[in-house]
Amino acid sequence: MPVPLYQAKAEFFRMLGHPVRIRVLELLAEGPKAVRELLTEIEVEASNLSQQLAVLRRSGIVTSAREGSTVVYSLAGGDVAELLRAARRILTELLADQNVLLAQLRDAE
Repeated sequence: MPVPLYQAKAEFFRMLGHPVRIRVLELLAEGPKAVRELLTEIEVEASNLSQQLAVLRRSGIVTSAREGSTVVYSLAGGDVAELLRAARRILTELLADQNVLLAQLRDAE
């Protein structure tokens, strides 16, 4: 029996639910990056980064290519970058609303 769409979406968002994976996707939205470049930008152990890259590769949203002894990662498509931009817009709105509420609370004191 096929997986319901809402369940597939939940699995997709669960896969995105790790800070290192989000940061990797943000960096790859700028263009392909070698592992050493990712390690420079993300302060994690190489083994942790490797695990997170494996999750992203298995999901199909990140691809890898070997260039000599270097492995270069890139986004499989532009939709992920758009999703990250949409998340940024949503968070900006949510935080702006929280600032308004905070200001109202402070004024009420």
